[in-house]
Amino acid sequence: MHTPMFSLEVFPPKRNAPVGTIYDTLDGIEDLGPDFISVTYGHGTHSDRTATARIANTIVNEYGIPAVAHLTALYSSRKQIDEALDMFEQAGVTAVLALRGDYLDGETPVGEFTYASDLVAYIRSRRPDLKVFAACYPEGHYQAGSLDEDIEHLKIKIDAGATHLITQLFYDNDDFYRFRDKASAAGINVPIEAGIMPVRGAKSTRRMAERNASRIPEHLNVLLERWQDDIQSLRTAGILYACEQIADLVAHGVDGVHLYTMNHPATTRRIWRNVETLLGTDSAGSSAGAADAAADATAAE
Repeated sequence: MHTPMFSLEVFPPKRNAPVGTIYDTLDGIEDLGPDFISVTYGHGTHSDRTATARIANTIVNEYGIPAVAHLTALYSSRKQIDEALDMFEQAGVTAVLALRGDYLDGETPVGEFTYASDLVAYIRSRRPDLKVFAACYPEGHYQAGSLDEDIEHLKIKIDAGATHLITQLFYDNDDFYRFRDKASAAGINVPIEAGIMPVRGAKSTRRMAERNASRIPEHLNVLLERWQDDIQSLRTAGILYACEQIADLVAHGVDGVHLYTMNHPATTRRIWRNVETLLGTDSAGSSAGAADAAADATAAE
C-alpha cells in the first residue's frame, strides 16, 4: 500500500485491436505495485460487461493486483447491472466505480438510472459488501450551473453510499485544492484521489479538455504551443508536467493519485520513476526506481 494512494486506469482494447495489447499494458505496469487498477466500461452492452470483467479477472488472478470495475448508468437496466455485478464478483473485483456515463447522440437512455447516485444506491442495495467509488469534478461538471451546485450533487452520491472519489482530469492543482476545500466544507470526508492525465499530444489534450470542460492553464498552453509539431518533445514535457503536478499534490496532502495510463505503459513508467519516492510504500524494495533515486540523492550530497 502507498501513502498517499497510487492507482492506475486501463481500458479494454478497441474492437479492431488485438486482445493481447492489454497484456502488453499490464506487463508494463505490473511491477509499479499500484494499490488498484481500474478498468473502464462502455455504455452498457453485453460486450462492455464481458470485456471489463475479463480484464478485471486478469488483473486480479494473473497479476495479483486489486481491480476496480467501472459501471455506467444511463444506458443500463437493472437486469444488466445485476449481470455486470455477477460477472465482477466472479472476477474477484473489490470495488465498482459508479458513473452516470455520457449521453450519446441518437441513443435513448434506458431510464432506470438517471444519475450516478441512483446507480450507487442500487449497487449498495444489491451488494452491501462491495465498495462503491464515484467520480468528481474539480472544476465542476460541465452540466452543473456552478462548482457549488456540483458539490451538492456529489454529496448526494456520498449519502447514497459512495466511499471513495476519483477526480476527472485537471491541469491546474489550484482547481483541485479549491474543490477539496469546498467538498470538505460540504461534509464530504471520504478519500479523494486526484486524476492525472499525462499530455501526449497537443490536439488530444485540447480535445479532452474541451470535452470535460477542463481549463488549460497558460503554463501548459505554452508547452502545447511550443512543441505541438514535435511529438517526442511534447511527450517529454508532458511527463515532466504530470510529475510536477503529482509532487505538488503530495506536498499538499493529497489522499491519492490516480494515473490515467491511456494504455501507454512506457509513459506511465517514466512518470512513476520520477515520483516513486514521494509515494510511501509498505512493500520492500518496490522497484529499481527507488534505488536509482537514492543513488542520485547520495551523489548530490
